[in-house]
Amino acid sequence: MSRMRAIRPTATGGPEVMTLTEVEDSPVGPGQARVKVAFAGVNFIDVYFRTGQYPMPRPLLLGREGAGLVEEVATDVVSLGVGDRVAWSDVPGSYAEHIIAPAARLVRVPDDTPLDRAAAVMLQGMTAHYLVHATYVLGPGGRCLIHAAAGGVGLLLCQMARAVGAEIVGTVSTDAKAALAAAAGCDTPIRYDRDDFAAVVKGFGGVDVVYDSVGKTTFDHSLDCLRPRGMMVLFGQSSGAVPPFDLQLLNRKGSLFVTRPNLAHYIATRDELEARAGDVLGRVARGALDVRIDRILPLADAAEAHRLLESRATSGKLLLAP
Repeated sequence: MSRMRAIRPTATGGPEVMTLTEVEDSPVGPGQARVKVAFAGVNFIDVYFRTGQYPMPRPLLLGREGAGLVEEVATDVVSLGVGDRVAWSDVPGSYAEHIIAPAARLVRVPDDTPLDRAAAVMLQGMTAHYLVHATYVLGPGGRCLIHAAAGGVGLLLCQMARAVGAEIVGTVSTDAKAALAAAAGCDTPIRYDRDDFAAVVKGFGGVDVVYDSVGKTTFDHSLDCLRPRGMMVLFGQSSGAVPPFDLQLLNRKGSLFVTRPNLAHYIATRDELEARAGDVLGRVARGALDVRIDRILPLADAAEAHRLLESRATSGKLLLAP
C-alpha cells in the first residue's frame, strides 16, 4: 500500500499536536474518488476538533475543505474522471497530500476558477450563502450585524448581504480590518475593542438579524441589538461556547429567535450541494465574489496556521499547500 504525508494528531491539545507524519494511503472504495490535494482550507471547526471541543475519533482527521485533481475513481463512479478539477467541504482528513472522498461530495471547479480560490470558498462561501439566503433571508431594506466582519466568512457575508440590498453593520478589531469590511460592503464598521457595539447598533434602531461566529463574548450583547422578532444566528464559537441561558430572556427582549445552524444541514442532499456550491463558485468565476486569501502555508506549518487563526491575526482565508 502506498504512503503519504498528512497531519494526523493522536491526541487533542494545542497547535503543537499537529505534526506532519507519514501514513498509509487508503485504497479507493465503492462510490469514492482519490484526489491529490492542491490546497486545504483552514477553519475554526478544525480548531474545535483539535482541542476536543467537538469529539472526533483518534487519530484526528483534521481539515474538511479543499480543492485538487482527481487521480482515481471507483469503477461505479461515472460522474467524475481522472484529471477533473474538484473542490469539497465536510470531507475529513483534508490536511494531507491525498484524500479518499465520496464522489457525491465532490463538485467540479469551473475551468477559469483557480484551485486556491475554490478551496478558500467552499466552507466559508457556502456558509455565507446559506446564512443570507436560507437561515434568515435578507433582502432590500433588511439590516444585519456581522461579527468578525473582516474574517474569512465575514468578508463573504458582507458581499452577499450587499448583493441582496441589505444594510450591513460589522464588528472589527482594527482600522485596517474596518477598511477591508467597508470595501466588502459593510456600511458601518464598529471597532468592538474600543466601542460598545450594542450601544452603537441600538442607537440607530437595531438590526433584524445578527450573524455571530464569535459566541461566548458577543452573544448577550448581540441579543440587545435585535429588533422585536429579530433572529440571532449563532454559527460559530471562536471565543468559546455560549453558556445555557433562560429562554424567557427571548420573550423579554422582544419575542426573539435563536438558531444554531450547521453547513452540513444546508448541503445534505446532492441537489442542495450542487446548487449552493454552483452559485458560490459561479460568483467567483464571474468576479461577483471576491475571495481574499490572507496567506498560503506549507502543510508542515499547520500548527502555525492554527496559531494565526486563533490569534485573529488574519484577514481572509488561510490555506495549506501539501
